[in-house]
Amino acid sequence: MRILHISTRLILGGSQENTVLSCEHQARRGHDVHLAFGPIYGPEGSLLSRVESFQAADGKRITTHVLPHLRREVHPWHDHFCFHHDLKRLIRTVQPDIVHTHSSKAGILGRWAAWLESAKRDAGHPLGVVHTIHGPPFMPIEGGPLTRLKVRLNNTIYTHAERFAAKRCHVIASVADAMTTQFRARGIGRPDQFVTVRSGMEIGPFLHPAHGQSRDEVRAALGIKPADFILGTVARLAQHKGHDDILDALARDFASRPNLKLLWVGDGWWRDRLVSRARQMGLDESRLILPGLVSPDRIPGLMRAMDALSHPSYREGLPRTVPQALLSGVCPIAYDCDGTGEICKDMHTGRLVPTGNRAALRSAILWAMDNPAERARLASTGREMCTATFSAEHMADELAAAYERAQSEARAQARAR
Repeated sequence: MRILHISTRLILGGSQENTVLSCEHQARRGHDVHLAFGPIYGPEGSLLSRVESFQAADGKRITTHVLPHLRREVHPWHDHFCFHHDLKRLIRTVQPDIVHTHSSKAGILGRWAAWLESAKRDAGHPLGVVHTIHGPPFMPIEGGPLTRLKVRLNNTIYTHAERFAAKRCHVIASVADAMTTQFRARGIGRPDQFVTVRSGMEIGPFLHPAHGQSRDEVRAALGIKPADFILGTVARLAQHKGHDDILDALARDFASRPNLKLLWVGDGWWRDRLVSRARQMGLDESRLILPGLVSPDRIPGLMRAMDALSHPSYREGLPRTVPQALLSGVCPIAYDCDGTGEICKDMHTGRLVPTGNRAALRSAILWAMDNPAERARLASTGREMCTATFSAEHMADELAAAYERAQSEARAQARAR
């Protein structure tokens, strides 16, 4: 089968890791896999080197295509040329059996272009169109009057665009049940279009430490003392990821609890502002540890070095960092945002607090500091659940079923024409 994945950006991020992992496992299963994406820029890093260096046992590689006009933001000029020049030409050239789009912008333009090509196919050569919802494109309504008006307009545009695109694909895969609920509440898609496919990952490195990646080794390398309580975060230093909330919640506790330290893994546009604010609060290099942007193979070790993971994000599909923490034996503390609560169940597999409630966030963090045995119990329970649910092989199996269903519907449509 020839599969064409289309993603807006190939930066370091959860949805991109999901997409690349899907490509790798499909290539290992003998499929001809293509991956298209827009220009890569910014401090978030890139997964391109991983894609270009991949080679399956039988020699198969992932063919990459850069779409010059594919941008994350709404841009009529770029969007026009992306659709008419980049995407339609690429789909005609590759002649895929499946077009699988990821993220909202690539999903809207990619599904539309693929649907037009699908309409030209006969029943003997169907083109199935599949889209994955990794997270909601709809922004929280916040800020001043002009900002709120802009966000409302943006949400309205994306709602109508997603309704349009949903009519131009066969299967919509949600990484969390919450995504399906949110999209259906906005009148997007048909109920029978949706299927939940959890975001798979390579669970082995989280379950079994590689050489030099054990908890003690990583903590020693970072200068962390045995008595230190490390509250970690793995996320872009960007809007809606909640780093400010962590500082706000613990502002009066850093002085009284000198062993409380932060480990912020990642980089982003807000780095300088966040670090400056932390320094003003008295958090020097020993209290706020910043490994920066790291390669994915370092994440399991850094997770293991934590005593708890804090993920107070305001926008998520289903954050990969939460199951990764649990697989590493680390208790997550997260906002009850979108699909997060499907994995982080309060007092069962972690601590889940109301989104934006900094007092509740503080209470959960201090509870985790003061109750190490209970914290470990929650992580152990979550580890068992995530081991069975989040393997990349399981995700690849579910995507294969979604592709088969999409092609079956494409055949039926061709016969009906």
